[in-house]
Amino acid sequence: MVSEEQGAGLPTKPLIVVAGPTGSGKSALAIELAREFHGEIVNCDSLQLYRGFDIGTAKTPLAERHETPHHLFDVLDPQEGYSAGEYSRAAREIVHEIASRAHVPIVVGGTGFYLRAFLEGLPSLPGRDKILRERLAAKEARKPGILHRLLTRLAPTASEKIHARDVQKTMRALEVRLTTHAAAPPRETADPLQGYAVLKIGLHPDRAELCARLDRRVVAMFRSGLLQEVQDLLARGVSPEAKPFESLGYKQALAHLRGACTLAQAIESTQIETRQYAKRQLTWFRRDTDMHWISGFGDDAAALERARELVRETLKRGS
Repeated sequence: MVSEEQGAGLPTKPLIVVAGPTGSGKSALAIELAREFHGEIVNCDSLQLYRGFDIGTAKTPLAERHETPHHLFDVLDPQEGYSAGEYSRAAREIVHEIASRAHVPIVVGGTGFYLRAFLEGLPSLPGRDKILRERLAAKEARKPGILHRLLTRLAPTASEKIHARDVQKTMRALEVRLTTHAAAPPRETADPLQGYAVLKIGLHPDRAELCARLDRRVVAMFRSGLLQEVQDLLARGVSPEAKPFESLGYKQALAHLRGACTLAQAIESTQIETRQYAKRQLTWFRRDTDMHWISGFGDDAAALERARELVRETLKRGS
């Protein structure tokens, strides 16, 4: 289904979303669509926002982008926090700029919560409270895990959606709870994206093939310099406590460099968790009834041709 702007007679502009699990070939498909339909790519992967974290995030190398404009890549320093609301505002601004040039925005990535925030908006949330956050950070530093336990007591439903080790999300949820005296504002206050005919393409490769490809990709990451990338980041003064180091591959590489596991164990752990992550992503996106699912990987000829057909239909509908 293609969603139209609310309100009869108002013009709509095409916007393409390419989603799916990690390793499914989203970037390859998006680049081909961008080259054919005058598109520009907007990142929707929370980790590819960070500078210096390239190998472990499978960031598309510059040489493979074929001069296609890419936006919201390498825009954050590792120590910076970033919320779904901040992403939504930045992505919407960029998408408007792309559309103003009569180009097609193509939003690509596997961070489902960011994508939902971008398309559907988020309930109105309070701004950051620097003093409160400093107090919460001090509590966590003295007693790791205390913030999640506090959130579980104050807002159990919210705590169930956040991993116990995700300190940044836990802190933000607590900040909202303590500031508003409510778990979360009502969804009615969200501000959905308007003015676009949105086509959502979801890649759904065979699970066994996807797992095999992910396992090979993890090995290739370690062989192609992931450990050196981590060492270089640490040498430049990036804290091992920085948010990106909590992600798949990086936390295992860091553990190996600290002597906490062998290289083989680091690789195996990354493979297992990456397969689990892909499964969670697919579960998230399959809840979206507007998603057009395409079997296969993004670099499959048949998948690319089906995606082209869907884009052509969308462009006609928006014209």
